[in-house]
Amino acid sequence: MADIYMFISMGQTEYTHSHFIRSHRNNEMAGKVKAIDRQSVHQICSGQVVLNLATAVKELVENSLDAGATSIEVRLKNHGSELLEVIDNGSGVKEENFEALTLKHHTSKLNDFSDLAGVSTFGFRGEALSSLCALSNLMITTCHTSVAIGTKLEYNHDGILLKQSPISRQPGTTVTLQNLFSTFPVRHKEFLRNVKKDFGKMVHLLQAYCLISTGVRITCTNQVGTGKKNIVAQTYQNSCIRDNIGNIYGPKSLANLLDLKQSEPSVDCCEEFGVKLDPQVRSVFSISGYISSCEHGSGRSSTDRQYYFINSRPCDFPKVSKIVNEVYHMYNRHQYPMVVFNITLNKDYVDVNLTPDKRKILVQEEKTLLAVIKTSLIKLFESLSGTYQLKQPMLKTSFSQSSLSGNVQPVSNFAKATLSNLKRSFSHPDAAKDNGSLEKRSKCPRLDSFFTKLLSPTETDSNEDLLTETVKKSTALCHSKSQPVTEANTDNGHDNDQMSSPATRQPITIKVENSRQPITIKVENLNYIKELKKESSRVHSICESPVLAANLNNDTGDVEGRKRESHRNHQDGTSIENKLKNREVKKYNSNVDTASTVVKKQVTIPFSLKSLKSCRNQSDVNMKSDGNVGSFYASITPADNSNAESELVRNISKDMFSKMDILGQFNLGFIIAKLKSDLFIIDQHATDEKYNFETFQRTTTLQNQKLIQPKSLELTAVDESILIDNVHIFQKNGFEFEINEDALPTQKVKLVSLPISKNWTFGTEDINELIFMLMDAPGVMCRPSRVRQMFASRACRRSVMIGTSLNQSDMKKLLHHMGEIDQPWNCPHGRPTMRHLINLKMLPD
Repeated sequence: MADIYMFISMGQTEYTHSHFIRSHRNNEMAGKVKAIDRQSVHQICSGQVVLNLATAVKELVENSLDAGATSIEVRLKNHGSELLEVIDNGSGVKEENFEALTLKHHTSKLNDFSDLAGVSTFGFRGEALSSLCALSNLMITTCHTSVAIGTKLEYNHDGILLKQSPISRQPGTTVTLQNLFSTFPVRHKEFLRNVKKDFGKMVHLLQAYCLISTGVRITCTNQVGTGKKNIVAQTYQNSCIRDNIGNIYGPKSLANLLDLKQSEPSVDCCEEFGVKLDPQVRSVFSISGYISSCEHGSGRSSTDRQYYFINSRPCDFPKVSKIVNEVYHMYNRHQYPMVVFNITLNKDYVDVNLTPDKRKILVQEEKTLLAVIKTSLIKLFESLSGTYQLKQPMLKTSFSQSSLSGNVQPVSNFAKATLSNLKRSFSHPDAAKDNGSLEKRSKCPRLDSFFTKLLSPTETDSNEDLLTETVKKSTALCHSKSQPVTEANTDNGHDNDQMSSPATRQPITIKVENSRQPITIKVENLNYIKELKKESSRVHSICESPVLAANLNNDTGDVEGRKRESHRNHQDGTSIENKLKNREVKKYNSNVDTASTVVKKQVTIPFSLKSLKSCRNQSDVNMKSDGNVGSFYASITPADNSNAESELVRNISKDMFSKMDILGQFNLGFIIAKLKSDLFIIDQHATDEKYNFETFQRTTTLQNQKLIQPKSLELTAVDESILIDNVHIFQKNGFEFEINEDALPTQKVKLVSLPISKNWTFGTEDINELIFMLMDAPGVMCRPSRVRQMFASRACRRSVMIGTSLNQSDMKKLLHHMGEIDQPWNCPHGRPTMRHLINLKMLPD
């Protein structure tokens, strides 16, 4: 005990001594507060201004636009890792500004803080060129419009001008960056590793400036090695945004674009966002732009083509993006729209000086802006959702010619116009020619029998009003146009107490406007129906049910017999209402709980504190001897699947599957395996299905079928670049292309063959999905979702089924396969493959 105390004391002394040394060093370092040297401040701040390749290109393009350039060319070598160059024909730089051009916080846009509210240029902080000097080797060639010869300027990493020399150049500026991020080793290594991914992000950001910059020609090219320059994005100095969209995304993208028209916010939207209808506030906003149609197939599978601008400045506006997608999903749940919105508002209502890249903004009266956008989108999409093209000729009536004639027909013949007949006649106008064949093909027998009972004259619940209303609805449904139906003449006869015989028939005439002949339907025993209606009017809540007659009269006799039965019940003093009340009372009494006596059984359980302590000690010993005891806590329930999978990933490695012992098969569907003292249950079908699925994913090359004529895909320049760089992945998925490197952007790639496999067919939407997946993981083998779905279906049918008896070698084979799977914990359809049952050492002896 003394040795343990001495060891603890020595450990405490050592900890105290080391802590004292660290504290002493920290006190020495935190002694006097002084300014950081200028070079360190420059490097620290520069790394926060320019984060990646996209930010570097953004700053240089904004400088060119602020200089009034009408032509901007962005050149990259090896996706920007070797060289980045931006050339424009702007006003150039005056000689007096050469030295201050790349110094930190030097700008010509602001004199003091008050000028910030009225600034209209993209840049105003004076940090971009200074930060780029610190991150790369920067060189500028410029020529101002007031001079005849240009100047070449070279700067060091601190932004100090080292050398200037005359050079021949047209008015404008060229900024050249070499070895971007070379002064930051960690960031430079990460940039080179993900250079293609960063290149895609840069192009996406550059496209925003291409879309909003009207009257400006913007071109972006990339050269890999000593190869040819590939045009990545290009606009042609168009005068409107719509033409820029066609240049960037191809003419096909313009087919489903809608022009957004600003509307006044509705009362519901104002209440939702808690704003008031103030005309002065609404006049501050001006929203213009384009959005995809809400028709299915017009949208996209992701939000990769959504651009928002504040006063023509590209920005991130998550609240507006959320509103736009929510409204779009009200009309198209499975897709996202392409959006190009430019929100113009007074400069006093917006603050862009939040982050160095100026992508995050604050807008005054933001809720009013959201209400205006939501109302405008709802009005735009509602007009589309309520408009349908009539692709069928004028619908014909489903009634036979005899029913439209002046001859009287029984109602039983009219009952043939059941719901299924009406539905088929509505979908197929020519189907009314063969009415008898339609009856045989009825797919709604219950609804048909309901209509038959509803219109039958032998049922006691058939009254005049119900029959008239049914005929009106049926007749109106059979006409192509919604014609109003009016009751022209209803011959109800005279009120008398006489019983109507079968020979006494009173017709009901229903006249349809714009119809040649009225529809005359003869109803037998109408007087009896009227008397029954008077009798049943005392029970208001139940008389309207068409099942009333069946509940009251079980006799299948003729009409006179049923009426005599009704008189007999009335004479005996037993009314319909009393019968129903008695029936309800019996039903209520049957549901009343009755008191019962419960005999409680008492059992005496022996308890010993000593035995409890011994069990606890034994449990501790078992846990120390086996590290997996207590590692599995999740239960085998669907709600706990994520926790169970996390425990398996944490405690089971792939080499452990071959070390498991097979105990047997349970219920002809599950394998019971043991690893040390842990028992596991394994789904034999799900395990084999996942193994077969991953085998298909890894080894299968889909067969393809040649197209009669190559199909132009009209991909964007970035998508074309991704497809060309990963063409081997597309070929393994069965797609083949014809690639023309000399063609213009959006026209370089044409589809030559499509994959086909039995009943599965694929199309251009699978190509777009693959491009989107490769954008985040270039060079990684992937499959479209429909291909994975096909593989999952085939793997399921090929795998060992539940109910199949397995021997020891078969079960061992399945366990070995689990060690070869990348993700062995779930089948392709999400069913778990393996769960922990219990640890044997936790059981009592």
